[in-house]
Amino acid sequence: MAKAKASQTEVERRAEELDTIASVLPMERRDELAELLTDQDVETLRHLVNRGMGDNTLRALTSDLAYLEAWGLAATGKALSWPAPEALLLKFVAHHLWDPEKRSADLDHGMPDEVDDNLRRQGFLKSTGPHAPATVRRRLANWSTLTKWRGLDGAFASPALKSAIRLAVRAAPRQRRRKSAKAVTGDVLAKLLATCATDSLRDVRDHAILMVAFGSGGRRRSEVAGLRVEQLSVEAPIEVPDGPPLPSLAIHLGRTKTTSGEQDDVVYLTGRPVEALNAWLAAAKIDKGSVFRAIGRWGTVSRRALDPQSVNAILKQRAEMAGLERGEFSAHGLRSGYLTEAANRGIPLLEAMEQSRHRSVQQASSYYNSATRRSGRAARML
Repeated sequence: MAKAKASQTEVERRAEELDTIASVLPMERRDELAELLTDQDVETLRHLVNRGMGDNTLRALTSDLAYLEAWGLAATGKALSWPAPEALLLKFVAHHLWDPEKRSADLDHGMPDEVDDNLRRQGFLKSTGPHAPATVRRRLANWSTLTKWRGLDGAFASPALKSAIRLAVRAAPRQRRRKSAKAVTGDVLAKLLATCATDSLRDVRDHAILMVAFGSGGRRRSEVAGLRVEQLSVEAPIEVPDGPPLPSLAIHLGRTKTTSGEQDDVVYLTGRPVEALNAWLAAAKIDKGSVFRAIGRWGTVSRRALDPQSVNAILKQRAEMAGLERGEFSAHGLRSGYLTEAANRGIPLLEAMEQSRHRSVQQASSYYNSATRRSGRAARML
């Protein structure tokens, strides 16, 4: 069922309000969000921005809120009710976690076709089959968070919902996959850098992006895209025994995915990554604002920052130019590749985590385990 058409004045007003928090929201979909979200939704987002919640967390909350509103409208014919009744939460689980074999025999099992078609037309649904359990849990968790921020209580901790999720996960098993099928380790990075061999602005920029993202600990693509000159500070050169001092820079990340409040994460660049970054800034004549920017058809450097997806596209393009399979790599491969390479070189896990800014030893060690188990003593007992 289609949503009742909001007046143009209401949509325009919400669009203007979304503009005030544009720095943390996916503004390429601003008009769609203004049409879909309610006044209360926008006010909640404004409140979270004022509370200083991390940018990436806010983007994830906004994305999930938009999905939930779109799904609720498609599934029930009306906007979400706050707080959501337990029956609606159970319906959400049933629509997203289901058994493909049972679906083939019972078309009423899983998400109804009309709901599926509605979400696909709006671009909210792209994959086929049941959702990943982690995605469903995350959206329910964000739904719960947004409910609490409205001063309401929900049924998210109800035994019925927990039981439904547990049973649905068993019925719809999905193999966990890494965000990037292959890590961008040192040897892969060398191949990508070799494609940036000319003095063209595009090569100089992409060379700097790869070097900075990897050298600073495998930065997230959002952090690379959002990097500003004002976040950089020159540090004293690093003395080395058998050569000239290495240039050093500090990158002040501010709030990140794993920080909160006024905490300021800092990572360091040393040597070649600093030289690559300085070469790009000089070539593009950038002395303030966004570091990495789009380059026009005629070599004109934009004033606007690259968007995070462009960082991903650049890495895939360079992989293809290097003769690699572009589908096997993504920007997250720089992050996993940094830790994998650190393990290969015998760098202690905690030292590598200081640079990558991972907070979870369990998560970070998973990359180490993959790299070291093959060559460790436990695998060579015979």
